Amino acid sequence: MRKRTAGTRQRHQPPALHVDAGSYVPFYQQIVEQFRDLIKSGALREGEVFRSEGELAAELGISKMPVRQAFAKLRADGLLQVEKGKRPLVGSSQVPWSFQQLRGFSEEMRRRGLVPSSRLLGIRELPANAEVAKALRIPPGTSTWELRRLRFVNGEPVALVTSHLPAAVFPGLDRHSLAKASLYALFEKTYRRRLGWAEEEFSATVATAAVARALGTRAGRPLLCVRETTFDVGRTAIEFSLSLLRADRYKATVISVRKRQS
Repeated sequence: MRKRTAGTRQRHQPPALHVDAGSYVPFYQQIVEQFRDLIKSGALREGEVFRSEGELAAELGISKMPVRQAFAKLRADGLLQVEKGKRPLVGSSQVPWSFQQLRGFSEEMRRRGLVPSSRLLGIRELPANAEVAKALRIPPGTSTWELRRLRFVNGEPVALVTSHLPAAVFPGLDRHSLAKASLYALFEKTYRRRLGWAEEEFSATVATAAVARALGTRAGRPLLCVRETTFDVGRTAIEFSLSLLRADRYKATVISVRKRQS
C-alpha cells in the first residue's frame, strides 16, 4: 500500500448531489438549488474542484443536457468557474475579472467559459467635454463618438458601458454592427489600431433608478465603477470608457509585484 508522504495534498471529494425523477422541478433546477445550498452550508468552498458535466451526469444517471443547463446557470451566477481545458471550480457568486492583461469584455468572458453578448443602447457624435478630452489627450470640443452598450453574461445584464472614441481615429464607426462585434477586434482588424495598454481607475458608486432598471437590480445597490483609457502601441489614446458593473456579480483581481530594491 502506497503511503501518503508529508506535504502530499489529498484531493477533496465534492459532496454528492441527487435528482428526484418524481418532482415537478426540472433536473437542472434541482442541481442548481442543491449546489447553492452546499455553498451556503460550507460543504462547498470557493476554489474547490468540482465534477465535470460528464462526471456529474453519469453520477446522477441522467443525460448531459440538464447538467449543461445547470452549469450555464451556475456560471452566470458566478457560482461555478469553467475555463477551457480545466476542471470546474466552485465560485463565489462573483465573476472574477483580472486586470493584469488587456482583454475585451467578450474575450474575458469566453476565456472563463461564459457566453457574452451586448445590446447597443445608442451611438452619437458629440464634442468632447473636459473629462473626455483630458482622458483622450485631445482639446475640449473635439468631435468624439459616444457609444452606450449593455453587456450580458449568459443572457443576464451585468454592466453598463459608455465609451468615448475620437471621431478622427474611427471614421464611420456608426456604420458598423456594434452590438455583435467585439470593439477591440474592430479596433485592430478594421481600423488597424494595435492595442498597447490601458489605464484603469476604480471607485464605488450606487445605482440610480435608470441604471438599476438597465442592470436588473435595485436603485441604491452598490456598483463597481471603472474608468479606463486604452492606448494603441503608438501611444495614442483611442478609447475612454466608463463601466458600471454590478458589485454582486463582479470582483476585480490585481496582482502587485514588489520592485526589487537596488
